[in-house]
Amino acid sequence: MFTFAFWKATGERAVRTFAQGVLGAISADQLGILDVDWGQAASIGGLASVFAVLTAIATSGGTEGPGITETVAAPAAPSRPTAV
Repeated sequence: MFTFAFWKATGERAVRTFAQGVLGAISADQLGILDVDWGQAASIGGLASVFAVLTAIATSGGTEGPGITETVAAPAAPSRPTAV
C-alpha cells in the first residue's frame, strides 16, 4: 500500500469507477444528454470512487496491488537494440 504502483493502480480504478457510476446514473433513467442532472450523476460517480479507494486500502494487506489477489507488475527492463 505504500508504493507508487499501488496508488497509480488505485487511482486508475477510481477513475474507471467514477465513469461507470456516472454512466449508470445516466442510463438508469434513460435520459437524453440535455435531461441529465449532471450534479447528481457526478455525486454518484464520486461516491463510487471513494468506495473504490477505500476498498483498495482495506484489501491491500499482503499484496502489492489494490485488490486481494492482484499484484502490480514491475516495469520491464528496457531492451537493448541489437546490432544489424
